[in-house]
Amino acid sequence: MRLYLIPSPIGNLGDITYRAVEVLKSVDGILCEDTRTSGILLKHYQIQKSLTPYHQHNEHKILPHLIAQLHSGKTYALLTDAGTPGISDPGFLLVRECMREQIPVECLPGATAFVPALVQSGIPSNRFVFEGFLPVKKGRQTALKIIASEERTTILYESPHRLVKTLSELIAYCGAEREAAVCRELTKMFEETKTGSLLSLQAHFEKATPKGEIVIIVSGKV
Repeated sequence: MRLYLIPSPIGNLGDITYRAVEVLKSVDGILCEDTRTSGILLKHYQIQKSLTPYHQHNEHKILPHLIAQLHSGKTYALLTDAGTPGISDPGFLLVRECMREQIPVECLPGATAFVPALVQSGIPSNRFVFEGFLPVKKGRQTALKIIASEERTTILYESPHRLVKTLSELIAYCGAEREAAVCRELTKMFEETKTGSLLSLQAHFEKATPKGEIVIIVSGKV
């Protein structure tokens, strides 16, 4: 019995490790955040396995069944849509329960969006905090205040339709001249990294409607 956490490519299908492919071929079943998305990856590597949906809407419901299957000796791999399970993706609940039940868990190293975004932004990467997605409503102002006073680099995830609004709010709390970077479509054909002040980034993306998955890097307070 064992649960494997498998980082999946954030764009380019070539960004999966040889070991990850070997594990996916060897397990009894694969848990997928979205079976359609994972299906594309699995088909590319000619992997045919039983797929079980595992996402934020059903993870509580199917947890007892999965734990029972693991205790019976089965091995499972968990794939989320892009990046490493548990990083702004489902996975924590299952891992915590496996730890409680003394079921071995192994997370393979691999893709996650915020690491390449941080490193290629040119903003200090020796000390940083990862905040994931900001709260949409409750707690948002508190989170922005914390970012404004944070001396370490802050990393955020954001959706395209909220990017300009979030940049505007960061300007209000951090100041227009705070250095930042916006990385989008990482590893894909139209990958883009824009750096500059928060104000210049807001102006750019007001004119150029962003698409794709987005990482925002905000420099720390000086």
